[in-house]
Amino acid sequence: MLLDPPQTAAELARLIGAEVQGNADRLVTGLNEINRVGEGDLVFVDHPKYYDKALNSAATTILINKSVEPPSGKALLISEDPCRDYNLLMRRFMPRAGWVKDDITIGEGSEVHPSAVIGPHVRIGRDCIISPGVVIYEHTTIGDRVTLHANVVIGADPFYYKKRATGYDKMIPGGSVVIEDDVEIGAMTTIDRGVSADTRIGRGTKMDNHVQVGHDTIIGENCLICAHVAIAGAVVLEDGVTLWGQVGIPSKLRVGKGAVILGQSGIMSSVEGGKTYLGSPAREVKQMLREIALSARLPEIAKKIDL
Repeated sequence: MLLDPPQTAAELARLIGAEVQGNADRLVTGLNEINRVGEGDLVFVDHPKYYDKALNSAATTILINKSVEPPSGKALLISEDPCRDYNLLMRRFMPRAGWVKDDITIGEGSEVHPSAVIGPHVRIGRDCIISPGVVIYEHTTIGDRVTLHANVVIGADPFYYKKRATGYDKMIPGGSVVIEDDVEIGAMTTIDRGVSADTRIGRGTKMDNHVQVGHDTIIGENCLICAHVAIAGAVVLEDGVTLWGQVGIPSKLRVGKGAVILGQSGIMSSVEGGKTYLGSPAREVKQMLREIALSARLPEIAKKIDL
């Protein structure tokens, strides 16, 4: 999420009552969580497991709950509760817009059913079809010639929480959804907005009914995604990936270009492109089929070795 106007690390520290270490004049141009940070971003970290990742990331300001040596040129904001203070900044710079009919653009030739609900700051391109019951949350961008079938939901909040002794604190979202040209999305499919960046569906991709796409996931061009597929947050599908029915993809994994994952499979780690996978945990299809054939012979093998 971009800050407009940008703020110095010292200015943000004053807003949340944090201590500044390192380059206090460091300009912060955006707020991002760890999966999508870039130059000029502020990122928060509150667990030792991720200290090194945050400190060595592209982010140039780190909101952290431990005093450490600041990396060269970077600023640290020392806070007793970085998650809480990150949420404070998100509320300050990205307040919820509600459902006010404001700043909505609909391109020439697009058809929007009267029962569709469109939030503020939404852009819909040319020659799109927005079917009955569709809900498009704020800050969504939809390209040209996109079809959203009945009851699609675009831009609902990320499933992203901080676990505490008292329950779960919701991460305040400041991200969006971008759907590129010539995408078709089947009925009852849901695509969550990014935590602080965008969830993106690439040009020419087609989705069946009842697909779930998690926050900050990036789906490449010309992918084919069948019914009941569930894709977690911060996943990357490269161009031309095919996911058959009921495939599951855990968070932060990458599926290489042109890979095919067969029905009811679940990968446990990132997979290379240009190959076909089967099973849970999924393996290359030839290997998996050999294992299935051998497992069918287990009773016969057991008799031979007197088990």
